Amino acid sequence: MDRFAPERHWVGWHRQYDVAGSSLRRRLALVQRRIRQALDSQPAGEIRALSMCAGQGRDILGVLADHARRDDVRARLVELDPELAADAEHAARSAGLNGVEVVVGDASDTTVYEGVAPVNLALVCGVFGNLSDVDVRHTVKQLPRLCRPTATVIWTRHRRSPDLTPAVCSWFADAGFEQVGFDVEDGFLIGVGTHRLVGPTLPYRPDIRLFDFVGDGDDAHR
Repeated sequence: MDRFAPERHWVGWHRQYDVAGSSLRRRLALVQRRIRQALDSQPAGEIRALSMCAGQGRDILGVLADHARRDDVRARLVELDPELAADAEHAARSAGLNGVEVVVGDASDTTVYEGVAPVNLALVCGVFGNLSDVDVRHTVKQLPRLCRPTATVIWTRHRRSPDLTPAVCSWFADAGFEQVGFDVEDGFLIGVGTHRLVGPTLPYRPDIRLFDFVGDGDDAHR
């Protein structure tokens, strides 16, 4: 990339993770705590995970770096932006996380999860804030196709008015998930949901379109 070219939006967006006290940094801490809990609860053996629109992979990579189950995890991180994906790849290799695969691809297409789905842990962080309500509901409805029984899904959505998060929680219930927790931070519009699949799974199918991004993501970190 030309060093004088303007920085791509999503690359600049991720820099908020490095700002002390930022909403993204606070959200990251909430998400990582839930990831640790999910990994701690897994039985012995392989743990499969996926991350949609993974960015630099800070959420799961930051946990796996020092987690006791790190070598049991086989994860696929899907990110469309090649620069962010390269950052995630570098972080995974630097931490010696040989079970982590970073894919430059379209996270909205279920085909990209072939070979790793169904998973024990699905991360849908920084996604729902950039979708239409219809696409959020559709994605939630399709998640049982990507999940194993009792799989954990961790998702985020800002709570800016009109707050969609209560509806999202109800859509998870309709899809067969029970709520493990919903985390907020005082003074911020952060929402982090954690749900466990207690209903039936659905057969994995490639070529299902989950969502289309709308807007530029400015609200996703609120």
